[in-house]
Amino acid sequence: MVSEKRAGKDKTRRLTVDFYAQDVLFVAPALLGKILAVKRPSGEIMRHMITETEAYRGVEDRACHASKGKTQRTEVMFRRGGYVYVYFVYGMYWMLNIVTGPENEPQAALIRGIKGYEGPGRLTRALAIDGTFYGEDLTSSDRIWIEDNGYAAKYITTKRVGINYAGQPWVDMPWRFILTA
Repeated sequence: MVSEKRAGKDKTRRLTVDFYAQDVLFVAPALLGKILAVKRPSGEIMRHMITETEAYRGVEDRACHASKGKTQRTEVMFRRGGYVYVYFVYGMYWMLNIVTGPENEPQAALIRGIKGYEGPGRLTRALAIDGTFYGEDLTSSDRIWIEDNGYAAKYITTKRVGINYAGQPWVDMPWRFILTA
């Protein structure tokens, strides 16, 4: 599930398709403790530990954007796992999602927090993630990827945030994952 790549003297272990191709209910909590790496135009690489995620699972999940079917906005969610799905909300924030699962089974894990930045809008602003990241392949991109550092994450689960429109049972699904140690 992890490949190794040398960059100078540093060895990075980037997550591979095998990791992302799994069900979002495995991938979302498994992302906790992993390192989100983003390369700035200057060449500087920012690395932050993922501290919070939420799972959105397919066309049956009314809180998932894919529940409305395949659209121009959601097309990337219908690809195999490992792609970036970003979308704009409230006219001011980009939301970073990681596509998971096999092709044509749309699922995604929203990255809700990273070490130093709680809140999905805050983290994308801090990392300069915007609409140009839509469709980036995390397994091969030279500007965004996720690394496994071997951290054994402990976490709690809670209800997802801001999805009252989805109704039951989706509102009460414990598909929000928060790193505790």
